[in-house]
Amino acid sequence: MTAHHDPAPSGWIRRLTPDRAHPPASSARTIAEATDRLGSRPVAWAVEVGDELARVITREVPELGGGQAPFETLRMGTEAATLRALLLLADPAADRAVPEESLLGDREFARRRLGLDKVLRGIRVAHAALTQALMAACQERTAPSERAEQFRRISELLFGFMDEFSSRMTAEYLAEHDRWLASGAVAREEAVRAILDGQPVREESARELLAYRLAGRHLAVVAWCDSPTADTAADLQRTAAELLHLRGCSSVLVLPVGRTTLWAWGEPHTSFPPAAPGEYPYPDGFRFAFGSVRQGVPGFRQSHEDAQHAARVVRLNPRGTGSAVDYPDIALPALLCADLPALRRFVGDELGALAADNPHAEQLRRTLRLYLRNERSLMAAAAQLHVARNTVTYRVKRAQELLGHDPASRLPEAMAALEAARVLGPAVLRPGGTGPQDDPSRHS
Repeated sequence: MTAHHDPAPSGWIRRLTPDRAHPPASSARTIAEATDRLGSRPVAWAVEVGDELARVITREVPELGGGQAPFETLRMGTEAATLRALLLLADPAADRAVPEESLLGDREFARRRLGLDKVLRGIRVAHAALTQALMAACQERTAPSERAEQFRRISELLFGFMDEFSSRMTAEYLAEHDRWLASGAVAREEAVRAILDGQPVREESARELLAYRLAGRHLAVVAWCDSPTADTAADLQRTAAELLHLRGCSSVLVLPVGRTTLWAWGEPHTSFPPAAPGEYPYPDGFRFAFGSVRQGVPGFRQSHEDAQHAARVVRLNPRGTGSAVDYPDIALPALLCADLPALRRFVGDELGALAADNPHAEQLRRTLRLYLRNERSLMAAAAQLHVARNTVTYRVKRAQELLGHDPASRLPEAMAALEAARVLGPAVLRPGGTGPQDDPSRHS
């Protein structure tokens, strides 16, 4: 991180510059207010350091940041704390209150039933890492004669700030925990977890507590948000319920699991087909992984397991699945990726140079997959790809050259590898790759 020395006390704060740009996790209002007072570069530096602090905490206390959505919530808190520290260094009279973004993460930790000791340990880890980052930045940007005084200011300010931060976070954690216990959510969550764990269930008692019938058919969904905001929990619950209704479900059970993740079930009607979600306007960053429709108490658990498998596929390759994915559509890759290192080897062995992670290799894989699925019909594959038959002929020939063998000799294996590559993409392909770079459209 480069900068220029500034003779004014704490002037180095306004000269902070990030090494790399990171998208902010805080609200637009928080970023705008900090930018007005500090400038855009120091704010970008705080965003970068906030991301680094979240990763340090995740390494030291994995429970606080496991999964994409919890990590983004954690990053939002560390970013806000870093911004507040910079504001205090630039102006000791600035508001010392704990940022709301940090409290949102604290409330989620309470709802996820993470121990307060882990939360406090995460704060201590962040304190040490933030102090180190500020000390290093100060040393780069101040004259030797000023450093001792600036180091003292950083130490005193962060000690006082983190002491207040720990006290407020502890109070908020305990208050949220009490609210959660009083709300009845704990009883519903424990009942659901007991069902998922395979414990004996009294269906009538469960139906009364959950307001949901276990004897019928079930369609489960796991939903989460990649970029949480203050309204994420309510929006996620509303959207999940709407999607289940669109898919023909009458009664719906929605169970928040933290602030940015939920589990839900719906009872599909059998008398009429569900409405296709079609052009449903999914909110930005929202993800929905649906299970299969299954019956009874075992089906309640099995559909949820299917949805969890589908969610893992989405997290492995979010760009390749869209906002919503159905387990039946990706069942084979979901099963294959249970052992991801073995699957990578399998795809590499089966596809050879065709396993390259580049657009041209992807085009050849898609053509070959459709060609094989259509029982080697060039016309059918061309119709589905909307290209000329000669183009399909060229691509199939080129794909077979990269494979090094006729895929018909190992058809089940070739199809499984092609399907895994289609759904999981970079998670199982060779980075960069050495596939062909010429444009096959020239041969159509």
